[in-house]
Amino acid sequence: MGLEIERKFLVDREKWNQEDKGKGCLYKQGYILTDPEKTIRVRLTDTDGYLTIKGITQGSVRQEFEYLIPPEEAMELLHNFASNLVEKVRYKVQLGGKTWEVDEFIGANEGLLVAEIELVYENEPFEQPVWLGKEVTNDSRYYNSNLAQHPFSSWR
Repeated sequence: MGLEIERKFLVDREKWNQEDKGKGCLYKQGYILTDPEKTIRVRLTDTDGYLTIKGITQGSVRQEFEYLIPPEEAMELLHNFASNLVEKVRYKVQLGGKTWEVDEFIGANEGLLVAEIELVYENEPFEQPVWLGKEVTNDSRYYNSNLAQHPFSSWR
């Protein structure tokens, strides 16, 4: 069984903009199924496609199964079966032996900036970057599947 242990934080934009973050990668993703207990997501990056199945989140842990698929198939799945597209530019930042994934959302979620870190176990300590803000791991509004249905722009 695949497990994902992930913590999610808001990002201080002013401090983030001072970082040398390199080039980000455009992600487009849509959802074939969004249910409180499970999601099926299709993702298309600059180079790859993915089909991902995730279980219910309990704390910062959930089951996750992710499969690499041809980009052409990911595009076809997004076009024909997925709804509620989420678009973002993802940056990967190395710190303290861990990879932070920082998502700068565009489209209907523009203005939202979120960082995620995957851990080996739930209470694993990790180094916090200077741009890290409030933790939102347990706030379901920040789940990408919820942002697809209730975009950040509609919160204000």
